[in-house]
Amino acid sequence: MAADTDTQKTVTLTDNSSGDSVTLPVIDGSIGPDVLDVRQLYGQTGMFTFDPGYGATGSCKSGLTYIDGDQGVLLHRGYPIEELANNADFLEVAYLLLDGELPNAEQKAEFDNAITRHTMVHEQLSIFYRGFRRDAHPMAIMCGVVGALSAFYHDSTDIHDPTQRMIASRRLIAKIPTLAAMAYKYSLGQPFNYPRNNLSYAENFLHMCFAVPAEDYEISPIVARAMDKIFILHADHEQNASTSTVRLAGSSGANPFACIAAGIASLWGPAHGGANEAVLNMLNEIGHKDNIPEYVERARDRDDPFRLFGFGHRVYKNFDPRAKVLRETCHQVLDDLGVHDPLLELAMELEDMALKDQYFIDKKLYPNVDFYSGIILKAMGFPTSMFTVLFAVARTVGWVAQWNEMITDPMQRIGRPRQLYTGPTERVYVGMDKR
Repeated sequence: MAADTDTQKTVTLTDNSSGDSVTLPVIDGSIGPDVLDVRQLYGQTGMFTFDPGYGATGSCKSGLTYIDGDQGVLLHRGYPIEELANNADFLEVAYLLLDGELPNAEQKAEFDNAITRHTMVHEQLSIFYRGFRRDAHPMAIMCGVVGALSAFYHDSTDIHDPTQRMIASRRLIAKIPTLAAMAYKYSLGQPFNYPRNNLSYAENFLHMCFAVPAEDYEISPIVARAMDKIFILHADHEQNASTSTVRLAGSSGANPFACIAAGIASLWGPAHGGANEAVLNMLNEIGHKDNIPEYVERARDRDDPFRLFGFGHRVYKNFDPRAKVLRETCHQVLDDLGVHDPLLELAMELEDMALKDQYFIDKKLYPNVDFYSGIILKAMGFPTSMFTVLFAVARTVGWVAQWNEMITDPMQRIGRPRQLYTGPTERVYVGMDKR
């Protein structure tokens, strides 16, 4: 990554009312658009930038993830997401995001062993779950129990100690699936399943979610691999709302468990992590494949409130590279499980239309990762309330990697956005007797 001081590029801004000018440096990244350095803008001009939602603001430097939405490119540490999803497993990608390089065999074995042996949680946490109503949303439970981890593992909360940061990072990656599975089991009234060290990361998660004491649980290799791919494809996605939340919380010096709990709270929002759940709700509304033409026509009508979820993406203007991977996986899972669900058959019919219909092609409304992940998770047996929880399990790796990167950045400072004030100007207080 190019250093922000090693640039000869500048941009000159001119105040048309006064004629005053200010010259600002341009920072080069290793790939992607250049960035205008406005850190000195207020001091030089007395003005701030105004950018609601920070859509045109680079809040940090990062070497983790690169996205080119126009070209449909997603890179983790330089590696295309398609290559990682088709060739690596989730823990290999986790190591890559944390370390910056792919592990060799020895490093991979050590990392796998460390994560595997951190999957158990403190036994008192099971008592903590009993404080929640049985019908509590699993994300509500996750916000609470992840935030509470600092009370159980306070020996790894010193953010200035590299060893403690490493331990906390590995604990989070290892324990979040266990906590997520416990949230699911609690909602069903079923006993918690302890993790098993002889299973892979994805296999262990499926076991903890679906095994029951009354019978053996056989894990389909195809389903386990699909779960692993879903984890990989959701591991990190640049500076989205939840990742930015983790960084903002972490900038205050908050412990890592609190930061990840903040990320989970942000992810819970329907505009962020709930998109695959919205896909299933949309399919329920359509009801039957015979109704597809009617709803497609409604989607074309700008005055109709109906919207197609799972098609197109606010970042990817061409195609979502993650969807290309999951499309094949989706069909493999449906074939393996032999699921005959009218809703899933409807989804496949809608997919076929989207890939052939000229309206979808012209508008570049290709099925995205949320479309396929929602179908796969439903076929596996997960209720829609768990979809965002599974997103959180996967994204924990990215959050932890982003948090570590922020903590070790010498330019790091507490987040403090400014505002355009539009309230009353200074007023004189009037006593109650005169109002």
